[in-house]
Amino acid sequence: MMSNSGDTEAKKQSDESTPSQIPTPTAAEVADAESGNGFSVGAITRRWRRKEILQRGSLGLRGLGFLFSLLAFIVMASNKHGDWKNFDKYEEYRYLLAIAILSTLYTGAQVLRHVHELSTGKLLLEGRNSAIVEFFGDQIASYLLVSAASTAVPLTNRMREGADNIFTDSSTAAISMAFFAFFLLALSALISGYKLSTQSYI
Repeated sequence: MMSNSGDTEAKKQSDESTPSQIPTPTAAEVADAESGNGFSVGAITRRWRRKEILQRGSLGLRGLGFLFSLLAFIVMASNKHGDWKNFDKYEEYRYLLAIAILSTLYTGAQVLRHVHELSTGKLLLEGRNSAIVEFFGDQIASYLLVSAASTAVPLTNRMREGADNIFTDSSTAAISMAFFAFFLLALSALISGYKLSTQSYI
């Protein structure tokens, strides 16, 4: 009898120390693990690590995209030097400024969302909706950035043939920042596409 009660107590203690700290795997993760060589905690752990790396990668790319979009916006908005050397006299530069503002708002919102999710562990959007918003948002923002930058290049080149001054230099800098932001968001769109393709509902 003493032995049985001792065994029961030991079992209770072992149950209390069982992995309440280890998150319960979702149905999709269990299905993925079972589709290989049976249920594997290691497979689920690797999946979680891969998700975390992708999330941090997206945060880094969008953070840099935010920085370059903001620089493009600031440089172009301050490119006013009197007479013909005012950016708002040219439709191409106004277009670039508008897209830089939109890109800054989009990437800034995404960075804040990622930081909130990483710090609190709570998702603002469920996995499916988040993947769709990121995929289409990154693609649209990167397309608009390369479109605006490409539109402003011919005008700037024509101006530099006649006069190379602070106005054309600032315009060139803003265009370069927009191209950098486009490149970073294009990379982020690749990650978003991968995350969307690994969603269990597809």
